[in-house]
Amino acid sequence: MEKRIQIPDTDLAVYPIGLGTGGAGLERESGAAERVFDTYLDCGGNLIDTAHVYSDWVPGERARSERVIGDWLAKSGKRNRIVLMTKGGHPEIAEGAPNRGQSRMTRADMRTDLEDSLRKLRTDRIDIYFYHRDDRRQTVEGEIEAMEDFVREGKIRYYACSNWDADRMLEAVAYCRKKGYRGFVADQSLLNIGMKYMDDLADATLRCTRGEAYRFHIEHPEVLEMPFSGNCNGFFQQFLAGEWERIKGSDYNTEKNREAAERIRELTEKYGCSVTQAVMGFFRYQPFACVPLYATSSPAHVADVCGTLEIPFAEEDYLSFLPSDKPAESLQGSPERNG
Repeated sequence: MEKRIQIPDTDLAVYPIGLGTGGAGLERESGAAERVFDTYLDCGGNLIDTAHVYSDWVPGERARSERVIGDWLAKSGKRNRIVLMTKGGHPEIAEGAPNRGQSRMTRADMRTDLEDSLRKLRTDRIDIYFYHRDDRRQTVEGEIEAMEDFVREGKIRYYACSNWDADRMLEAVAYCRKKGYRGFVADQSLLNIGMKYMDDLADATLRCTRGEAYRFHIEHPEVLEMPFSGNCNGFFQQFLAGEWERIKGSDYNTEKNREAAERIRELTEKYGCSVTQAVMGFFRYQPFACVPLYATSSPAHVADVCGTLEIPFAEEDYLSFLPSDKPAESLQGSPERNG
C-alpha cells in the first residue's frame, strides 16, 4: 500500500496512520514515550499528533504530552522527519483551573495556547495547528483570520479543525475560497468501525463523521479526514479477549457491536492478522482519504498497527460497517441542542 497520502494543495505528504500522544509521559517506565516515537518513525511513520490540553486530566503537570515530545525532538534531532500537529482552544480541564470547562476559543486564547505549545514542543512553528473545538458564538470569518495571522507570523504552516459541525466547515470553505486562502487542511472527528452501532457520546462537544459531516468529506477531499479514536478505545480487542470488566460502561459495548466483534474475529482468521489490524483496515475503504490516529504506550503495538498497511483486506470485508453518506442526525444531535 502507498505509504504517504498527499494533502491537496500543500507540501505535506503524511503516513496513512498518525501517532496519537494523549498519554505521552504518563508511562511508569522512563523513556517509554521516546521508544514509541522512534519505533513509529522506524516503521515509516511521520505524523505526530498532540494537543495543548494533553494530559491535563492527570494532576502534576500541564501540557505534559507537548513537553515530552519537545524533549524527544530536542534530544533526537528528528524534527525535520515529522509532520507535527497540535491543537489549541480546548476548555480548561485541570483541577483548580479558572473557568474550568468553559469555552476558550477567542483569538487571545488561541494565541496563548499556540505560543505555549511552541515553547513546550521546542520548535519555531507547527506544521498543522487545529482548533480543538468550535464556538458557534464566534464568526467563522474571525476564527479563520486568527489562523491566517498565525500563518503570516510564521508560527504555523497550515491550520485545521477538530469537532466542528459540517455547516461551520462549509462556511469556512466558502470564506477561504472568497479570500484566496488555503483554508482547513484537515478535520479531526470521530470515525471508526464501531461508530455505527455505538451509544450516544457523553461529551456533547465531540463530533462524529456521519450524516452531513460524512457527505462533507466526500465533497471536499481537500480537507483530509483524521479520525480520532480509530481503534475504538480498544473495545474489540478487550471484548474478544473476554476482558469484561474493562468494557463495562464503554460507549461501544452494544449488542450490535458485540455481533460486529464476531465479524472482526473472522477477519483475523481470514488474513492471519491481529484484531487491531482488522479494526484499522476499515479506514482503507472509505469514499474519501482517511488518516486515523492511533495512540499507545507500547512499541510492539506501534509495529502491529503499522503492519495494517501490509494486509490485503478487501472492500467487501467492511461494507456492513460503513455509515451512510446521507444526511442524518449526528450522535450528538443538532447544533442547537448542543449550544
